[in-house]
Amino acid sequence: MMPKTTDSRGLLSIIACDSGRAFAERMMVELNRISKQEGDDLFHRLKYTTEVTFPNGEIKVVINENIRGDDLYVVQCIDDPLSEKSVNDNLMALLTAVHAGYQSDADHITAVIPQFPYSRQERRKTREAISAKLVAGMLELAGCQRVITLDIHSEAIQGFFNSAKLEDLHASSVIIDYLQTILRIDPTRLVVTGPDVGSAERARHYSKRLGAHLAIVDKARDYSGISKIESMRLVGRVKGMEVLIVDDMIATGNTLVNAIHLLKEHGAEKIYVATSLPFFTGDCAEKLNREYEKGNLDLVIGTDAVFQGKAFIEKTPWYREVSVAPLFARVIYNINKKRSVSELLK
Repeated sequence: MMPKTTDSRGLLSIIACDSGRAFAERMMVELNRISKQEGDDLFHRLKYTTEVTFPNGEIKVVINENIRGDDLYVVQCIDDPLSEKSVNDNLMALLTAVHAGYQSDADHITAVIPQFPYSRQERRKTREAISAKLVAGMLELAGCQRVITLDIHSEAIQGFFNSAKLEDLHASSVIIDYLQTILRIDPTRLVVTGPDVGSAERARHYSKRLGAHLAIVDKARDYSGISKIESMRLVGRVKGMEVLIVDDMIATGNTLVNAIHLLKEHGAEKIYVATSLPFFTGDCAEKLNREYEKGNLDLVIGTDAVFQGKAFIEKTPWYREVSVAPLFARVIYNINKKRSVSELLK
């Protein structure tokens, strides 16, 4: 006789490391809304944890509640602009939290990381490590069975996992909804592009969904220095048009600023930027602010996968933030209920 199948993977438990707590709390609001809509009686809350930093810099996360047999989700934002902790500190906190879940006998363990760390170190150019593969290995070694992330920099990273599953969510649906309902973009006057050829596929997806034109920016990089660009050229027409530049992340902003200049030189009327991960490393925000003040840049749309905080948003007229926390909440709910997530990954 076949055993009866259950309609879920067990009790849904969510914990957060310190830098992931704010994102997790936004997720919980949507998760409870979904549960109420679905007629579930259970109210979801974050399980209590303690993140300890020792005097020598070592970090550990302690789970303060019973999670034995649970379907556990560990939320962490690795690159947190509002925290003094480094990427490596937050990565170590995540690993100890996942392993704490493993040691506490959770049935399923999923890392919820909107930003996949070291994702730009996914291939070897010289005598160097493939660091993204090391991160995948460490997550599996800690006890992770699934990773949920957002717009991973290279799809090749999916092949770095031997046993864990990688769910790569996309911010495009949330950003496109903002463009259509809030900005009310006219697709007949819009050209979508990316800051380099690597983002062409993403630009093509946006142009198709929006019904807009497509252009390509071809960038030649100078590898003699970090983030140095040799030359850029434009394939397509943007004169007198509004242009949307889409990319997975904005780090130093050098490539983006050069693309903005190129588009303006070719007669672009307005320039919008959409990005899943607005890291704004170093003086990136100052660079973009200068372009805004010169009239070269009209708006940057980012997501709360990299939460800049209320103060930044209020003082930055060129920045708008949309939330992907509801998307993560829906994916988590569907996984727990053994429902399809493929439609949510588009």
